[in-house]
Amino acid sequence: MLINIYGAKCIGIDAVPVTVEVDINHGIGIHLVGLADAAVRESLLRIMTALQSLGLRIPGKKIVINLAPADMHKNGSGYDLPIALGIIAASGQCNLPRLDRYIVMGELGLDASLRDVPGALPIAELAERQGFDGCILPKGSALEAVDYAKTKVYAAQTLAEVLEILSGTADVSHLEVQRFRNLLTEEIPPCDYMDFSEIIGQDAAKRGLEIAAAGGHNVLMIGSPGSGKSSLAKALAGILPPMSLEEAILTSKIYSVAGKGSSRYGITRRRPFRAPHYSASLPAIVGGGNGDNILPGEVSLAQHGILFLDEFAQLPKSVSEALRGPLEDRKVTISRLRARVVYPSSFMLVAATNPCPCGYYGEGERCTCSVGQRSAYLGRLSGPIMDRIDVQLWMHPVDARQLVAPPRAETSAAVAERVLAARSIQRERFQGTGIFTNAEMSSRQMNDFCPLGQEGQDMMEKIIERLGLSARAFSRVVKLARTIADLQACADAKSTGGRPVPGPILPAHLAEAAGYRFLDRQHAF
Repeated sequence: MLINIYGAKCIGIDAVPVTVEVDINHGIGIHLVGLADAAVRESLLRIMTALQSLGLRIPGKKIVINLAPADMHKNGSGYDLPIALGIIAASGQCNLPRLDRYIVMGELGLDASLRDVPGALPIAELAERQGFDGCILPKGSALEAVDYAKTKVYAAQTLAEVLEILSGTADVSHLEVQRFRNLLTEEIPPCDYMDFSEIIGQDAAKRGLEIAAAGGHNVLMIGSPGSGKSSLAKALAGILPPMSLEEAILTSKIYSVAGKGSSRYGITRRRPFRAPHYSASLPAIVGGGNGDNILPGEVSLAQHGILFLDEFAQLPKSVSEALRGPLEDRKVTISRLRARVVYPSSFMLVAATNPCPCGYYGEGERCTCSVGQRSAYLGRLSGPIMDRIDVQLWMHPVDARQLVAPPRAETSAAVAERVLAARSIQRERFQGTGIFTNAEMSSRQMNDFCPLGQEGQDMMEKIIERLGLSARAFSRVVKLARTIADLQACADAKSTGGRPVPGPILPAHLAEAAGYRFLDRQHAF
């Protein structure tokens, strides 16, 4: 008897259908075909023990299990459940009339319990897209899709519960994942981000980071040890607004296929903050893997959040240069001999580095490095990378008076309020375009949303001539000025008690934006 069960495989952030065909006929032996890896082949032993724990059996006949399409590699333990269901149905031990109406995935324990598998969100999307009634997943995986209401998602903890769902003989509404909302929290859990008010001084750097956060711009902080670079980067995460539902679903899909989804809070609403060590390998940063099992790297896991790279000048050249594509295209393409996967990678790069090997260039007579050493140190950061960084900050040590008697500083909550207001303007501006921040604008969108006027054009001509800006740097200065204008509109609206309306880009906004590109005119250190 031939039985078809439907599973899925994740390729990138999308899932594709996999049909598990089970045929039981005269003969002997169990044969598993369809380019299955070791984890899938080992599933037979787990399945045999799990069935015995429920009083079921493996029929003493020839069992052929085919994972179709046969030319696509199948990996992972998620095929345990569909294979077990196929054997049960094909041998006639249970009547499962709803078997072909759901996508089923899950790892089996020896006691017939279900363990989590990655990719719950893409699988739920596939079920809705392919017209299935829904999908059945282990409880921990299903909770990732608690906010996905377009199709039914069942959260099962044992093989017996799956059989109950597929038999159609009992009310199984208590297994729908939406019933488990009481396990989730509607509020974003608190986090231990450093507050801006706890960081002494560095008012100019705080202003630059506020602008960067408001528009999603890239930042480079250069300064001596102890000047507050790392503290400010961590505090930056605390002023970013929560993600919209559209942003949250896309980010959660990346974490889901990477096996890092949260089973406690459903889709994640907090923007990611990724801070890999500077010794991280190239595949760890951009993504990689064997065959067609390609996993996302840090540039994708930071989607709609922050990628903080400390000791930026110490990164291997191959790693820092590999950031060129993701920073420009907002996506990363990973190619292998048998596979090609595209992951989104729209993130804020926040980089920090010392100005020289000893770290004290620009601080009086403390620097012991030669001109050649200083030039070679920051020279490891190529022009194309610097061209893609919108906000460049040079930070000096805090004044002794401020350290001894710290002045009262603005809190992160106050800054976050202005950032949220500016992001709200941008969300309305880019509604329906697929982007969310000024930094993501294309050239066409920049022409539509960033008119300069005659005074602004004259100002930009002078700036380009004085700094020698490239076409890319010019567009980034204009986008940064657009963000500064949005923040000014929010401040004006707050002072008048009105609703923030996007204002024009003024020459003062362009001048401030250009002031954050000092590396374009600094040729020696």
